[in-house]
Amino acid sequence: MKKLYKSNRDKKICGVCGGIAEYLNADATLIRLAFVLVSALGGSGVLAYIVAALILPEAPQEANS
Repeated sequence: MKKLYKSNRDKKICGVCGGIAEYLNADATLIRLAFVLVSALGGSGVLAYIVAALILPEAPQEANS
């Protein structure tokens, strides 16, 4: 079962977009662009990012690292 975490590997600010991209098996750049578009079009993208950064747990460290 997949769980949503903040990314440890693909992190620009807090790792939220990277974590969402890993969960959806998508490109993190596309997720980041979607957040920018939602924010620019008067949506609550910034608020959603802040809430996600506070709520999402960090990804567990891999044993081989």
